[in-house]
Amino acid sequence: MEKQKRQKNVKVVEKTVMVADIGKLPPQAPELEEAVLGALMLEKDAFSIISDILKPESFYEPHHQSIFGAINSLSMQQKPVDVLTVVEELKRRGELEAVGGAVYVAELTDKVASAAHVEYHARIISQKYLARQLITFSSDVVNQAFDEMVDVDDLMQETESRLFEISQHNVKKDVVQINPIIKEALHNLQVAANREDGLSGLESGFKKLDEITSGWQNSDLVIIAARPAMGKTALVLSMAKNMAVNLKHPIGIFSLEMSNVQLVNRLIVNVCQITGNKIKSGRLDDYEWERLDSKIKDLYDAPIYVDDTPSLSIFELRTKARRLVREHDVKMLIIDYLQLMNASGMNYGSREQEVSMISRSLKGLAKELNIPIIALSQLNRGVENRQGEGKRPQLADLRESGAIEQDADIVCFIHRPEYYKITEDDYGSTIGIAEIIVAKHRNGPTGLVRMKFESEYALFKDEEPQYAEFSSSMNRRNMSLQENNSKGSETPF
Repeated sequence: MEKQKRQKNVKVVEKTVMVADIGKLPPQAPELEEAVLGALMLEKDAFSIISDILKPESFYEPHHQSIFGAINSLSMQQKPVDVLTVVEELKRRGELEAVGGAVYVAELTDKVASAAHVEYHARIISQKYLARQLITFSSDVVNQAFDEMVDVDDLMQETESRLFEISQHNVKKDVVQINPIIKEALHNLQVAANREDGLSGLESGFKKLDEITSGWQNSDLVIIAARPAMGKTALVLSMAKNMAVNLKHPIGIFSLEMSNVQLVNRLIVNVCQITGNKIKSGRLDDYEWERLDSKIKDLYDAPIYVDDTPSLSIFELRTKARRLVREHDVKMLIIDYLQLMNASGMNYGSREQEVSMISRSLKGLAKELNIPIIALSQLNRGVENRQGEGKRPQLADLRESGAIEQDADIVCFIHRPEYYKITEDDYGSTIGIAEIIVAKHRNGPTGLVRMKFESEYALFKDEEPQYAEFSSSMNRRNMSLQENNSKGSETPF
């Protein structure tokens, strides 16, 4: 008996048993999955709380995916969600036995007392799903990186594309009550009222254009379109010079058409007003060398950042743009030009679909970075087929995709009548004159601005206002353009 008592008083110490590493389990939370499913069948409003957080594949357990799919289907049909209706829906789908039968479905409601924490639990499940996606994605990248037959540049493009897709599908912006937004709007209004120029956005350095746009606005996508040789690059370089050199605003330029040296040569021509041929040949007269020495100083230390990556993808642009804004506080991006970009890593049925995706992504990037993005665009040849003054561009002339017009906040066209041998119009001589047509303006008036264009210096500058008629009616503008802009028409174009 005494021995037995001594044995009862013996303290048992449990030792951790080490086992061989049999691998890692994917991130999962099956208990929370059960709790969420149970809550959805207990509380009628629970699904509306988590509907934008979870989807069937967010669940790790296959039978939980099926049950959530049934709940989702019932909710979409606006039918009540409870144990009985979910069982019937699973039976209709032929999935009831696969999930464990009616008994398992009923037991889920015992896993949770209420739906009070359903959103918190759902977000944990969503995070686990995102972690599993990243693990699968990373494993695929590692396997392809070991494959010597895979081109590394292509793999990098595909990797960036897939990572972007994962982030887009899983990152959602919360709803914001209107009060702080009103305060921000009133603050912006007060800032604009206190400025002498009355602008609410980033001034372009062109007075009449700024009057229409109130400056380039944050989060806006601005499309500047024209036929070749109309001066698209010259206009944005003149603008970049105004903004970066004169106003000290940091500007980022992505040049897909020209090398960075060619682009800087164009800037030197613009700033120093020495013809391009002389800059190329180096045969400058003495007074031109003096002018170069004195004015080139304006470009030194100018906050202009140039990237000349050819065939730039939208995913590369996103990465580089974020870095420019973060490291250099860039206030505006210029892309020359949109149709030379690509969306590699994704499959598209047509070039039009690819351009649509690019323009949509540019608008999204402008909103994300909260800066204006100016993208140059080509026009189709329909302009050339119209006669006389009807050669002025229209929104329908945007090349390869109507989505460009849809996504853009502002669409501007460049038209030089002189190029089409039109030397006179209702307002006088058109020699050395360029028209900037604001054909779409989501948050303001449309209109037309005449500028002086000095082709030998690739230079746009303000013209003394010979006329300043602006149209605020897009319908009237389009109707008059369709009538070939006959004389006596009400349109100012």
